[in-house]
Amino acid sequence: MSFLDCSCISHTQVQPMDIEEHYEDSSHQFLSSDTSEYTLQGPSSSDDITGLSAEPAHYQILAELGRGFNSLSLVNLARHTPTGQMVAIKRTNLDECTEEELLHLMNEVLLSRLFRHTNLLTSRLVFSSCSQLWVLTPLMSYGSADSLLRTYFPDGMSESLIAYLLFGVLKALEYLHRMGYVHRGVKASHILLSEDGHVYLSGLHSIYSLMRDGKRMRAVFDMPHHSPAQLPWLSPELLRQDLHGYGVKSDIYSLGIVACELVSGRVPFQDMPPTQMLLQKLRGSHCCLLDIAPFPLGELGGLKVSRSGIDSGIGESVVTGSLTHSATAPPTDRPQSPGPKNHSATLHNLVQLCLQQQPERRPSASTLLTHAFFKQVKRHTRDSFLSLMYPAAPLTSPEDPPVSCPPGCSDHTSTPTVGDTAESVWDFS
Repeated sequence: MSFLDCSCISHTQVQPMDIEEHYEDSSHQFLSSDTSEYTLQGPSSSDDITGLSAEPAHYQILAELGRGFNSLSLVNLARHTPTGQMVAIKRTNLDECTEEELLHLMNEVLLSRLFRHTNLLTSRLVFSSCSQLWVLTPLMSYGSADSLLRTYFPDGMSESLIAYLLFGVLKALEYLHRMGYVHRGVKASHILLSEDGHVYLSGLHSIYSLMRDGKRMRAVFDMPHHSPAQLPWLSPELLRQDLHGYGVKSDIYSLGIVACELVSGRVPFQDMPPTQMLLQKLRGSHCCLLDIAPFPLGELGGLKVSRSGIDSGIGESVVTGSLTHSATAPPTDRPQSPGPKNHSATLHNLVQLCLQQQPERRPSASTLLTHAFFKQVKRHTRDSFLSLMYPAAPLTSPEDPPVSCPPGCSDHTSTPTVGDTAESVWDFS
């Protein structure tokens, strides 16, 4: 039986997918026990889409945000006309998918419906119409961290903003690891920021379960079907594909790569051929920040996070050069290489802990949440971190939006884009 024969996908009527009837939701067991003093507030009501209708006619398609799932899915900015709430809709033409792609898509939808955490971008509203699968998510108005780097912070972000983003990612990873899953896709393009400053981790299509026959395995051996562009973030043990396998500590290594990416605006190992990159990782070589730690990394007990310059501190200088360039200036007018920075010892220590060659020596997500680098997250509010986003501004609906085509059956090429290119708004890879 193919995916199209399932009762949840109908060509003649719209039906919401009620996954909870078939899958036990154990996420409440984790959420009820999550008493960490660092826990941020839950998502705002503007990010809650559970009360919206599962009727395509109730959504006005405004613009194209991007494409994903091997370009088979089109992601649009849309307005729920009864309430006026803005959402993102990913529409996938099921007739164009192979059987393997259909199974992969169904698994992603099921897992997305299973997880419940304030820092995971999941969808609890999925329905079908005209052979198209509609997956609705809250609108991430600031887009991804990757698009922010390329558009507004080409020389890297401030340490305070980096701490805020990575802290939200770690909360999501802690939840996934406790639930028995490896994410395998932690990178800047999967870190999204809503209009009110809530951090989300996306990319659930890459996750893999550690559970086998009711038991949790210490290691798995599945090689993810990633493109070569994903290789810089993957851990040495995942790329090695040996009898030792890999586990949740693989995500911690990826988090270290993301930290370097946010600091410098560049992805480590990105300019290397895949073979050379693999050899460098297997030899234990790792990227380092573009300065020298001012103190020995093993002596952090009495140190405080620097509040001078661009290292940290709410309301201080954001990023070298970022404020001197117009948000609308072409990329060629902006600095393409990171400027010299004096990074804090705590940031250096965080990166080195995450990028250790032996996975058992890397700390867990729960342990990293108590790292000294994230103490600044507790001291400030979400609004104060949003002040560091300048000159970036949240995405707004285009003026004079066109009237939507018939719901679910419109031509993909007829939808206008927001901005110059869809890629600059939101990366859905």
